[in-house]
Amino acid sequence: MNADKSTTIAALRLYFPTASRAKVTRFWHHLTAPALAQHLLTVAKKANILQAVLHRVSSGYLPGERMSHQHPELTDMRHPECLELLDTEQRLRAFMQEHAEELNKVHAVLFLCELPLGHQRTAHSHAARSH
Repeated sequence: MNADKSTTIAALRLYFPTASRAKVTRFWHHLTAPALAQHLLTVAKKANILQAVLHRVSSGYLPGERMSHQHPELTDMRHPECLELLDTEQRLRAFMQEHAEELNKVHAVLFLCELPLGHQRTAHSHAARSH
């Protein structure tokens, strides 16, 4: 299974505190900057990333932080969130470069997948069908 980077599915997981905010790009953002999770979901959709999922974390910790548990009424601002993006390695690396300034706030992990999604489909063939 020696597929090239342009067709092999990869998963990019971005871990960051719940309180993380996107950079200020508009006047109104000076009053309240958008949540980093929602901002990254929006830019992933605009970049036509194959799949994006914001995982709900019930318990966990980020590097250098203490354990945190989600509570329905009160959540620690350092509680971890995980945004997972699926696409080709090449497209995910391009996404990371394009948004490098905001991704310096996150702990990123890139997983190269051994098997394509579905019945021997690759991300490239799936994207070609959906256009």
